[in-house]
Amino acid sequence: MSNSATTGTSVSLLTDRYEYTMVSAALADGSINRQCVFEVFARKLPPGRRYGVVAGIGRIVESLADFYFDPDDIAFLRDSGIVDDAMASWLRDFRFRGDIDCYPEGELYFPGSPIVTVSGTFGECVLLETLLLSIMNHDCAVASAAARMVTAARGRAIIEMGSRRTHEEAAVAAARASYLAGFASTSNLAAGRRYAIPTVGTSAHAFTLLHNDEVAAFQSQVAQMGVDTTLLVDTYDISQGIKNAIAVAGPKLRSIRIDSGDIDVMAHQSRELLDSLGATETAIVVSGDLDEYAIAALAASPVDVYGAGTSVVTGSKAPTANLVYKLVEVEGRPVVKRSENKATVGGRKTAIRRHKPTGTVIEEVVVSQGTPRSQPGDRPLQTALIRNGEPVADLPNLDDSRQHLREGLISIPWEGLKLSAGDPSVPVVMS
Repeated sequence: MSNSATTGTSVSLLTDRYEYTMVSAALADGSINRQCVFEVFARKLPPGRRYGVVAGIGRIVESLADFYFDPDDIAFLRDSGIVDDAMASWLRDFRFRGDIDCYPEGELYFPGSPIVTVSGTFGECVLLETLLLSIMNHDCAVASAAARMVTAARGRAIIEMGSRRTHEEAAVAAARASYLAGFASTSNLAAGRRYAIPTVGTSAHAFTLLHNDEVAAFQSQVAQMGVDTTLLVDTYDISQGIKNAIAVAGPKLRSIRIDSGDIDVMAHQSRELLDSLGATETAIVVSGDLDEYAIAALAASPVDVYGAGTSVVTGSKAPTANLVYKLVEVEGRPVVKRSENKATVGGRKTAIRRHKPTGTVIEEVVVSQGTPRSQPGDRPLQTALIRNGEPVADLPNLDDSRQHLREGLISIPWEGLKLSAGDPSVPVVMS
């Protein structure tokens, strides 16, 4: 059965009904096999953003492998009146056999960047619209927010811990996207198993409350895990909690965690107290509704590790990347949409990023139905992802994508890393 391994829902049905309506009509009028090019791009970035981060490409490859129709899928579509007999027959043999080119994961994008290009017959391309957009709008939003948090952290580690604030599968995708963006680890075990992301986690306030007192809770945790653990010290009184933690674990305790109160004040007081108790190497982990602005505000605080949850899985107040999937070419002929505020540029695009001799990005050049005139320092942006329905060999892994993003953020003008609102850090020149 063509089911998602975790949700029990057929991947081919993770879509909008109108995709099937269009394919049914195109099958009936004979236009279903016309060769088409669709592109995924953003008309604008979410408010306050100066760049976007490409994420979700690896998940697209995973999903396409399961994008077909088993008898139960077809029976549902037929019995619901969504497709007729001719369309049901067409779906029985469906597999995506076209091509996909894309910006690699970890690449930066800007308004107008042709992030993904899908080419093939109208029928096979249009059925992918909803799935591709749902993956990329979520993952790009999370990765873009997470990258800003990593910049704000200035080299300090961030743990992703947003699983309890979103859908169970969105939590796994968010952990993957935030790790791509530079987070050090996740609390989500499914993400750890599926994507080999480091996982961390020790205890919640409930564990402390379970025991008769805080000392007993700490003794239990240390007995099980040793001193290479993190003790949550703010269940009752932080100062006393720290004293109890060091009394139980000794000055070699790996770290304490603070999850409430004025984090800046608490971090300074905690550092002073830890040092006075001889726990000079015990790290301070802080959490509690942290986003990039809260992290930046703690730059001068003696914090060693941040834990971020809600703001990660919600894309830090930008739950979608506003990406769209538009038809731009039919049988080699550019097609355009002229709707007010939603106009498109026709033709298949090719994009390069242009740099100064120092390596700083100057602009992104996008050409329709051609290639940009090459100059020294130009870097092509699109890579082959799928050919004739099959993934190309040696796709980059998450560690490669993390490095790609680090290099990309170094290359943009410095003002592009500001957290304040402003124009996109790199202009896109459309030719």
